[in-house]
Amino acid sequence: MLTLLIRAVIFLASAALGLVVADLVLDGFFLHWNDWWGILVAVVIFAVLQSILAPWLLRITRRHAHALLGGVGLLSTFVALLIAVLIPAAGIGIDGPVAWIVGTVIVWLVTALATWLLPPLFIKDRAEDRQRR
Repeated sequence: MLTLLIRAVIFLASAALGLVVADLVLDGFFLHWNDWWGILVAVVIFAVLQSILAPWLLRITRRHAHALLGGVGLLSTFVALLIAVLIPAAGIGIDGPVAWIVGTVIVWLVTALATWLLPPLFIKDRAEDRQRR
């Protein structure tokens, strides 16, 4: 159970990191920094949507569009960003087609790297502790 909680926190942190990096490096992609609650809402909405959409889109593309399997992560990131932007309480905005495309790639890349690199730092130690006992 603790491992599941750690994975959830890592996923939320990776979503936040992806959104912050996109905000810092891309014109047209912005977080409303004066509204910390809105940023928190945007991160949670994005992370939850991403965790729901990715497996669902993977299943659909396996059945109907096998050639699109490689783009499932990008597609789920784009859809999650789109929904997060449309929710008024979320503190995120994206202006222009370039910001949408490049922002999707940046957020996808950062979240993918973070969810790949961070779990071994926190979860491996727990597994080793259990083996020692």
